[in-house]
Amino acid sequence: MFISDTNAMVDFSQQLFKACANGGVIFLNGNLGVGKTTLVRGFLQANNKNERVRSPTYTLMEQYETDKFSVIHMDLYRLSDPEELEYLAVRELIDKNTLFLIEWPEKAGGYFKNVDLEINIDYEKQGRRVELIAHSEWAIKVKDSFQ
Repeated sequence: MFISDTNAMVDFSQQLFKACANGGVIFLNGNLGVGKTTLVRGFLQANNKNERVRSPTYTLMEQYETDKFSVIHMDLYRLSDPEELEYLAVRELIDKNTLFLIEWPEKAGGYFKNVDLEINIDYEKQGRRVELIAHSEWAIKVKDSFQ
């Protein structure tokens, strides 16, 4: 689907929040500056307009609470070794009530084995092209909500 501007990306991410019913793992793929963090900000602000969304570029991980589930936003761009995820106790956080939004998932080296949804974001003309790839039943429902 084509996303024309930042406002359209926020609208998309807020629809994504509404479509997600429980926890899981969502990979956010795309080049620097393509809109991954904007997507996460809109996603979290769908639950709370005043939510202050911090970029986890240096902390690797930020955690938020919504009315539906916990959200862990990870930016793995600066991750030098997937073993660092063990030091963050990420495995202990994986459950049905936690939704992971992971930027630069390829840096995790296969750490997240059960990805539910991949969101690929690419530059296209003056906007963005967004592709959803579902890997689980709930992700199929999420993807179908956009059609």
